[in-house]
Amino acid sequence: MQSLKSMAEAVGALLKERGETVAVSESSSGGLVSAALLAIPGASAYFMGGGVIYTHKAREVLLEISFDDHPGVRSSSEPYAKLAAETVRARLDTVWGVAETGASGPTGNRYGDAAGHSCIAVVGPSEAVITLETGKRDREANMWVFAEKTLEVFEAELRKFS
Repeated sequence: MQSLKSMAEAVGALLKERGETVAVSESSSGGLVSAALLAIPGASAYFMGGGVIYTHKAREVLLEISFDDHPGVRSSSEPYAKLAAETVRARLDTVWGVAETGASGPTGNRYGDAAGHSCIAVVGPSEAVITLETGKRDREANMWVFAEKTLEVFEAELRKFS
């Protein structure tokens, strides 16, 4: 597997080449996606911001998403990942919105998802929404895998138009 930095370099190069921007909402990856994108010199050309939306309060305050307005949507799901990506994209007025949400471990979450469960969404000129199940309880290992998969999915969407 590639390192996060090399993955972010590829993503950053594509974004810079095209003059496009991104905003990130992440949860179980704990900010690793944003950190990787920001580790690349010149990141200010494409990275507009984001946040680790780890709690209900963070979701309500930072994204201003209330599940009362989205019946049937819950955290750690594909519909929520897509909603978070769309919301962070709109709030920061970027070309792309990227979101990750899940359960890093060592136990599952309150919704019944096992440790190693993550939903990832990329929204922009194209979109992708996937669910990843690592089957592992190792919290840190899952966080890295979630971040790697998020960057992989994002790069694949960017390459659809390169």
